[in-house]
Amino acid sequence: MKFTKMHGCGNDYVYVDGAKEIIPAEKKPEIARFVSDRHFGIGSDGIIFINPVEDEDVDFEMEMYNADGSRSEMCGNGIRCVAKYVYDKGLTSKKNLVIVSAGKKKYIDLTVDDSNKVSSVKVDMGAPILEAELVPVDKSCLLEKTEKNQNAGIAGGLDGSVKVDACIDTPIEVDGRVWNITCVSMGNPHAVVFLPDDMDLTTFDIEKIGPKFENHKAFPRRTNTEFVKVDDRGNVHMRVWERGTGETLACGTGCCATTVACILNGHTDNTVAVHVLGGVVTCSWDGDLGSSVIMQGPATTVFEGEIEV
Repeated sequence: MKFTKMHGCGNDYVYVDGAKEIIPAEKKPEIARFVSDRHFGIGSDGIIFINPVEDEDVDFEMEMYNADGSRSEMCGNGIRCVAKYVYDKGLTSKKNLVIVSAGKKKYIDLTVDDSNKVSSVKVDMGAPILEAELVPVDKSCLLEKTEKNQNAGIAGGLDGSVKVDACIDTPIEVDGRVWNITCVSMGNPHAVVFLPDDMDLTTFDIEKIGPKFENHKAFPRRTNTEFVKVDDRGNVHMRVWERGTGETLACGTGCCATTVACILNGHTDNTVAVHVLGGVVTCSWDGDLGSSVIMQGPATTVFEGEIEV
């Protein structure tokens, strides 16, 4: 199987041209686990197949698997790399693309450098989903509601113009401690945690706490968890525990969810530079429930190869 190793801010995946490499669907989870292993495989946060589509309104399909072989609905860093892959390899000459993942279309704008290679990718990630049932979150497993949840009007900020049964700054007990979470779906579930003042993000024990959030009974499909420190109105630092993979150097959908959570909780303005372990992803959202989150960041090719599967 021929492959290309790529990353977005260190969030690395193995990319495979699904039109050329015909892999049986039942074998893909096993292949994902094998290639993701950083000692016995290629080493990655998962594998992404780039497939042709028959829909004339869509350019390509992104089929994504986590490192543990489970399917994932969306990856912001991954879809930027898919866009770079198809343009740099001449699979398309278009600089405005539509890529579908798990049935959801994403609209993409490419920035191309003087060597005609993609240098940056902007993605319309769609509107955030805040309805607890749709994220999904089982609110019966959370603690008492906060004032923000009791008045969870979202459109235009928390002005009450649209009522949504959201989880905003909601307490949850994990590992014997009460944390506050803001839950957002960007096509996949996220729980955003703003760390209290007595916790240092750089020394935070994410390997211990991350799995306990991921597998908490409040999250029927497990969850990605972002642990965040706010620097100022335009900058935050974030570490992420990704469902099915563990800590990664970046998470594009996590950066989007973090931005939404920052705005809903009044921590930042509408454009946020999210500093992750692997770099910076910039996200914007105007605070309206029906408005898209716009994400922009790099995509990098590391190497290409061929592996026996």
